[in-house]
Amino acid sequence: MKVVDVSRVIPVVKKLCIDANYYVAKDVLAKVKEFREKEESPTGREIFDLMLENYELAAREQMPLCQDTGVAIVFVELGQDVHLVGGDFYEAINEGVRQGYKEGYLRKSMVTDPVVERKNTKDNTPALIYTDIVPGEEIKITVAPKGGGAENMSEVKMMSAADGIEGVKDFVVDRIRRSGGNPCPPVVVGVGIGGSFEQCALLAKKALLRPLTEKNPEPFWAAVEDELLERINRLGIGPQGLGGTTTALAVSILYKPCHIASMPVAVNVNCHAHRHETAIIA
Repeated sequence: MKVVDVSRVIPVVKKLCIDANYYVAKDVLAKVKEFREKEESPTGREIFDLMLENYELAAREQMPLCQDTGVAIVFVELGQDVHLVGGDFYEAINEGVRQGYKEGYLRKSMVTDPVVERKNTKDNTPALIYTDIVPGEEIKITVAPKGGGAENMSEVKMMSAADGIEGVKDFVVDRIRRSGGNPCPPVVVGVGIGGSFEQCALLAKKALLRPLTEKNPEPFWAAVEDELLERINRLGIGPQGLGGTTTALAVSILYKPCHIASMPVAVNVNCHAHRHETAIIA
């Protein structure tokens, strides 16, 4: 049994919030450079160059990659042999977010009431926290800040089994088509299939955590991802919606079993910065 005081979580989450907003992950940078070389539009190539310059400036000047520093999405893999002591684990995560967004000069975007008052909480809490219990004595924490422009282009559809895989593909492509330049393309597309109404949405968001340099481990789904990426990039939306041959950098799919009468499908969209940082507390 591993005993972990929750106070250890606070500085880890704080740093993850800052780093995710200041630095582009290596897998994202590699994919952006790859597609910059493939981009056929002169305007598209110029935008890619500006994106790369922005990444470099943000890291060098210790500034956010984007003014929308997002909702703090926190994924936790909690080892079942970890015993947490010293306080409330989720409050420790929120304190880390609170400190990170304050000390990193990151914009606070959370409102207390989604409809009526919409008053800013002024510290970007509460974080949205998803916890999986896994074997082991470690705590793996991933912070993936999510901007409103990309999140607003996401969608869940309760499809029929009769729609089949072609119906799923058409839905995904049409969702990106309707998104246009709103999610700051080139985007990363997460797709969740199966489970239930709420689980497919979470699957789509978790699908975005797979490194962009890795293929789907299942050949069938790897082929579907490749086809979807090709179809999406034929839409002509292009970098920042100004036209071109690169509308998406990657498509990632996760699925779960579901009810015989259902086929829920969700699409979750990330902007080109595709912000995420991970740390392990051992």
